[in-house]
Amino acid sequence: MAIRYYIRLNDPANARGSDADLAFKSGGAEGFASELEDALRTTELFERWQAKQEDPDEVDQGLAAVDLASTVTAEHHDLYIDLVVVTSVPGAVFKHRMKLLAGSHWQLSDVKAA
Repeated sequence: MAIRYYIRLNDPANARGSDADLAFKSGGAEGFASELEDALRTTELFERWQAKQEDPDEVDQGLAAVDLASTVTAEHHDLYIDLVVVTSVPGAVFKHRMKLLAGSHWQLSDVKAA
């Protein structure tokens, strides 16, 4: 079942995870949306993160979940960016990917069944 997440990046310039190799690279709304969509549709971000772990073989493979039908739309406002994410990726996996990409610089404002 797909879930719709409403995300706000209050300070887009600082919406970066602690590891620059895994964090958002974009500065604009469409770029953030594209990067997040890719992170939910493929295992590429997970695999890069896994390779950096002390014991990559012990990483929970449940964190590798993807949803090829995930969509992310973005709307840029004067000081913030709103993202609407529709995905069936489990909530824990979604939050893990957001932490890698944006660190703690994001806010979940609502969650609804899609």
